[in-house]
Amino acid sequence: MTAPLISVQDLTIRFKTDEGLITAVENVSFDLAPGEILGLVGESGSGKSVTAKALMQLNGGNTVYDPSSKIILNVPGEAPLDVLSLKREKDMIQVRGGAVSMIFQEPMASFAPAITVGDQMVEQLLLHSKMTAKEATDLSVEMLARVGIPDPAKRFKQYAFEFSGGMRQRAMIAMALSTKPKLLIADEPTTALDVTIQAQVIDLMTDLVSEFGMGILFITHDLGVIAQTADRVAVMYLGRHVETGPVREVIRNPAHPYTRGLIDALPKLEDLEAKLTPIPGDIPSPLNRPSGCVFHSRCSVAMEGPCQTLVPGFIEPVPGHEVACHLVEQELRKGAAE
Repeated sequence: MTAPLISVQDLTIRFKTDEGLITAVENVSFDLAPGEILGLVGESGSGKSVTAKALMQLNGGNTVYDPSSKIILNVPGEAPLDVLSLKREKDMIQVRGGAVSMIFQEPMASFAPAITVGDQMVEQLLLHSKMTAKEATDLSVEMLARVGIPDPAKRFKQYAFEFSGGMRQRAMIAMALSTKPKLLIADEPTTALDVTIQAQVIDLMTDLVSEFGMGILFITHDLGVIAQTADRVAVMYLGRHVETGPVREVIRNPAHPYTRGLIDALPKLEDLEAKLTPIPGDIPSPLNRPSGCVFHSRCSVAMEGPCQTLVPGFIEPVPGHEVACHLVEQELRKGAAE
């Protein structure tokens, strides 16, 4: 079998704070294959961005990774690389912007305001390749054109504040793709865009997966976007994966109460007058993580006992579809006994 492009194994991330160590991500594991789009879904505060930034060691200086955590990057033709074993900034150059690129949630905050977009694109190409300045300029203009930016030669010389929101997002995608990474991390890439531009960006990204054979980790809170984009989906809650599987299987047959809550909260096109059904309560603070199943404090079907005290393990209702839920496990056992 082909090795996964990236393999995340038992990733646990804590942050040093004045209040003590805060657990942001706990025992998260997943593989991402070349040419695959994996959706990472959950509410704000679920640990999606912290997980993604760990793949490039972009979390803050107060970050503590558990010794058992591993992030193995498999670039074709090169030896497997444990990203978390790299301790020096210069060692990370081969990963950041080279093998792995990232589209950040807010492109306006990602571009330096006093440097033209073109100069920033050229700088990273000179850093990660042996191109001349002219070759890097030509490729940057070409990539701006590829992502649908009109008059790319003119836009190349402009600053980020001269771009519209949609154009900034496209420029960020062009910049991320110009080094031809093996893995693209897209952190909420369509949140700030109107629906028309959002659809264009999604189509562009799926086309580029086919063309370059890269893998994409697509982070969003919008299951509707994931349904259009991803091959597989992993649902996160308070730093843990609670359900994973093929995107159509998970959306059509959600097994975890949290996943069902996310789907029920979506507007119904067939009944626009229907009231939305929000998940009750708020996501707890990482300082006060619930014991047992982290979702039990908001779960309407939580059972007394195991849900409050025992961390559920993953089980498979159907092959390839995994869920961490005591109730699902109990129902499967009951069905097997009958």
